[in-house]
Amino acid sequence: MRIFDWISKWAIYQPDKIAVSEYETGRSLSWIQLNKLANYTASWLKNEYHIGKGNRIAIFSENCLELVVLFAAAQKTGIILVPLNYRLTTPEIDYLIHDCRPDAIITELKFKEKVSASKHFSTISHQWTIEDLAAQNDLIVADKEKYEFVNESFDENHPVFLIYTSGTTAFPKGSIYTHKMLFWNSINTQLRLDITANDRSVNAAPSFHTGSWNVLETPFLHHGAYTLLMRKFEADEILRVLDSNDITIWWAVPTMLKMMIDSPVFDQVKLSKLRYFIVGGEAMPISLIEKWHKKGILIRQGYGLTEVGPNVTSLNHQDAIRKQGSIGTPNFYYDIRIVDNKGNDVPDNDAGELLLKSPTVTPGYWNNTEATSETIVDGWFHTGDLVKRDEEGFIYVVDRLKNMYISGAENVYPSEVEFKIQQHPAIENVAIIGVPDEKWGETGMAFITLNAGHTLSQEDVIIFCSKQLAKYKIPTHVRFLDELPKNDAGKIDRKKLKYLSQNNVLN
Repeated sequence: MRIFDWISKWAIYQPDKIAVSEYETGRSLSWIQLNKLANYTASWLKNEYHIGKGNRIAIFSENCLELVVLFAAAQKTGIILVPLNYRLTTPEIDYLIHDCRPDAIITELKFKEKVSASKHFSTISHQWTIEDLAAQNDLIVADKEKYEFVNESFDENHPVFLIYTSGTTAFPKGSIYTHKMLFWNSINTQLRLDITANDRSVNAAPSFHTGSWNVLETPFLHHGAYTLLMRKFEADEILRVLDSNDITIWWAVPTMLKMMIDSPVFDQVKLSKLRYFIVGGEAMPISLIEKWHKKGILIRQGYGLTEVGPNVTSLNHQDAIRKQGSIGTPNFYYDIRIVDNKGNDVPDNDAGELLLKSPTVTPGYWNNTEATSETIVDGWFHTGDLVKRDEEGFIYVVDRLKNMYISGAENVYPSEVEFKIQQHPAIENVAIIGVPDEKWGETGMAFITLNAGHTLSQEDVIIFCSKQLAKYKIPTHVRFLDELPKNDAGKIDRKKLKYLSQNNVLN
């Protein structure tokens, strides 16, 4: 059956069009070449190593053609790809290898020493390097043989990925990502972003993140569009690449877009082919949106999760200013509820937890039935995000449930306070966590970075807050940092901030 095999279709429809390229090396694959390699790889894995449907392949690699070839082979065979975080330490890597128990492991050479030091690495039957696969693939592309593969039969609920969450609150969990999720996420994405085979994008996100695979890359593969792979994000270089490669859509987090505006290359490029940027991860400040609008680049904000979508909501670029701070409205095939702590639906403009039901919801976490049953109840995925919905149906993230703290019996949502503080012209960014307080139980600690050339004291911040916020919301403690710590998904690492506060590192 070829029901899940997108690449073989495009190899018929547009065989000689380039499907994917590597920026650093200049290597590229047309659709017919990509399908040829996928057929070869599927046969090679099955016939020589008995790796097929249900077997897991762990991967430690930056973006490259070989990852796309493995994905195309997974659609034909039912193998499960497990892209893992190459930035972790050896003990953290060992936990992931032990948890997913792969049948094979593929490592980029520069990560091999760290990965192979894991005590569970030696238990993996088959081990290859990305460089070996690349050399093999180059030979196969160059030869004249045709390679065929009879696709395995499996249903839509069969996994194609295990994607591990960032583990900011506990050990990482392996989110099961199925072929059904892959298809419906692509359809949701295309319907809201108007993707066609003529679109072009860059993927510079880390390969272990769902955004790298599923915000644009797999929808692009489904719709016959072109992707340029970059190994990592560099603000100067990405601006040049977006401009010189006629990129039409690109996705990023606000931090990346801020770094690009600060780049000396920003004023040198026109970006005339770009229809818009897709922005996620956190709310984008209005000042940043306005700077990109002045450049002629429209901004579409959205919301998603590793376990759902990830393309769950979208805010049309026409509403970027009018509905500032909103994540937009649900994409096409989603049902949502916003509920209180008793499971009752809340009225408009009241905060509650966002629940999702969709064919893009994960069936659960790998070997973790407890976490699955806690998160998915009666078919509804509990996001852990507090949101509110206005009268027009636009959704706003209030905060993570786990970020909320209680000060003097009052609920405090850090993101609300952060939004207010960030209006100060001297403040570049801010993150707030709850810390113990003898009198109030908990109070806020604000970590702040300043714009260049500005200075502030703790008293200055508290006075500013007193004009904006109720007294119980005002942080009692203020710490200034050169940079807020970020996790590998580009989000503020509140776990690290908690560590800094508990160990008095900044005192």
